[in-house]
Amino acid sequence: MVTRKQVLILLLFVLFIAEGTILPLLIPEAWQMRISANLVYIVILFFAVYHHRHTALVLGILFGLLHDVVFYGEMIGPYGFSMGLSAYMIGLIFQAPRAPLPIMVTVVFLGSLLNDTVLFFLYKLFRLNHVTFDWALFEYMIPNLFIHFVFTLIIYVPLRKQMEQITKRQKKPQEAS
Repeated sequence: MVTRKQVLILLLFVLFIAEGTILPLLIPEAWQMRISANLVYIVILFFAVYHHRHTALVLGILFGLLHDVVFYGEMIGPYGFSMGLSAYMIGLIFQAPRAPLPIMVTVVFLGSLLNDTVLFFLYKLFRLNHVTFDWALFEYMIPNLFIHFVFTLIIYVPLRKQMEQITKRQKKPQEAS
């Protein structure tokens, strides 16, 4: 029997594949150097808020390492570190099993900015980028926020319902004992 959590993890893999295959076809070619929408990360933020921050940490590290290997081959680890750390921090701050849409939009904005900022400074630390933070903020962080906002609006209701079902099923066995 397939559980809802397994279906959501399968959704993460499907989104990961879509990021590299379908999304480049939907984004205009002139924008593709600026936008690197991380749809998997948005779903991981939902895990952080609705489910548990430790699950989000593990998923962030795993899928971040996948991003490092498949998309960004300069170093292994920055995406794993930044996605895991930022998802954990957001889950620590915003643990709410019934977070409304404005809260989730705030979570996505803060989480995306935190993730991109950690990545920027990691690459700056190892001298892999030579741009200023202001330039990075306006050239790719804010355009990514727009894509993440639209994706959050699209997936909010169905994903929230799935997360609430997972939470209900986990609480029932605990209440019986």
